[in-house]
Amino acid sequence: KVKPQLEAKEGKTFDVFTAVEFKTQVVAGTNYFIKVHVGNEEFLHLRVFRSLPHENKSLSLHSYQCSKKKDDELAYF
Repeated sequence: KVKPQLEAKEGKTFDVFTAVEFKTQVVAGTNYFIKVHVGNEEFLHLRVFRSLPHENKSLSLHSYQCSKKKDDELAYF
């Protein structure tokens, strides 16, 4: 659900878009920190927010970090 949001922000499409690791943080909803393989040796770290169920909102891409490597630690940002 967040791939189109990321592609719009980056101005390009990703043929490969595979989540390989994630962490969660409970706030007034849930933050998901996701390491995504986007082809070759390139990875992105995404911060995706899921609101509380009663708010009835879809997942939203909060922020992201580019130029990550497979071994880069997935940390809260």
